[in-house]
Amino acid sequence: MAEAEFHHRDVLRPHLDRLLSSRDYPKTICPSEVPRALTAAELRACGASDWRSLMPAVRDILWNMREKGEVEILQKGSLVPQGIDLGDVKGPIRARKVSSARS
Repeated sequence: MAEAEFHHRDVLRPHLDRLLSSRDYPKTICPSEVPRALTAAELRACGASDWRSLMPAVRDILWNMREKGEVEILQKGSLVPQGIDLGDVKGPIRARKVSSARS
């Protein structure tokens, strides 16, 4: 993984964790909430001109969290089945922490 990706993760992950923790199961977040929560200084630190350019990094972090069993990814209100790769998912997704009863 490139150095820039580690830096993005360092900046994005705390915002992602905070937003996910702020919603009780089964409430979800929109991944765009994460880069939108960044300050101008954090955007600059990521080398991003706007929040949209960080969306691929956010989706990648969420997919890694999903593989670890930390979050569930939904599309059109339904869970994205295991075995589906991030590159196969087109369009908007939502994410939520895994229910404590299920973890």
